[in-house]
Amino acid sequence: MPPVDMAHVTLRIGDRIILSDVGLTVPAGAFVGMLGPNGAGKSSLIRAILGVVPAAAGRISVFGRPVGRGNHDIGYLPQFPARSAPRLDGRSFIAAALHGERWGLPCDWRPGRHRRHDAMEIDRVLDLVGAMHLARRPIDHLSGGERQRLLLAQALLGRPRLLLLDEPLASLDPHRAREVVALVDTIRRQLGIAVLFSTHDLNPLLGVMDQVLYVGRGAARLGTVDEVVTGPVLSALYGMPVEVIRANGRIFVVADGVVQS
Repeated sequence: MPPVDMAHVTLRIGDRIILSDVGLTVPAGAFVGMLGPNGAGKSSLIRAILGVVPAAAGRISVFGRPVGRGNHDIGYLPQFPARSAPRLDGRSFIAAALHGERWGLPCDWRPGRHRRHDAMEIDRVLDLVGAMHLARRPIDHLSGGERQRLLLAQALLGRPRLLLLDEPLASLDPHRAREVVALVDTIRRQLGIAVLFSTHDLNPLLGVMDQVLYVGRGAARLGTVDEVVTGPVLSALYGMPVEVIRANGRIFVVADGVVQS
């Protein structure tokens, strides 16, 4: 079964239609970059896959099952993570999520219960993201890139088969952004999982993502970069003339005279 399958899906926030009659399938093990103008509904789509935002119409399934809250097959890195105690160290930060304070995991922890298993699971995800050296460091002493590693470690708790990453590159400099993308791709290949990676700039994902999902004006288009990131396709999604410029190994999307990515 595919990680995500959508058929005739309409998403509505209040009176606003975010997506209308959308159908798409995320292939197993794929790295899919999700892009679109601000307010296009990228975060809403991720939340719909999580089962937080119900579809007004149509069907969304994850690995062949209807979406629902607390799906252990999904690891989620939110765009705006909840604030944590500033003196919390890296290990305790991940432990808080393991104990039910992360979306997708049941709050079923009691002091001392499964303590050895918990420690092994925390070590496993710290090692996966290359953050063992951050285990005892206070999170308020960490850089943005280091915090993202810990958030990614949280998302990997419970061995999910699908990662939903909502703007994980926000506020990172280009070097750190490339590091995060490379890390996510390495983990994807190592674990054989699928990744849906929301971002405002597709360039750090070039050469890594298998497909791009562009969202705009209630529609969505999934395909390869060459299929989707074209003037005609993006003009239809933006509802205005869009120019796609390729230069020096980078892609620039220009809409209404403003560079979008």
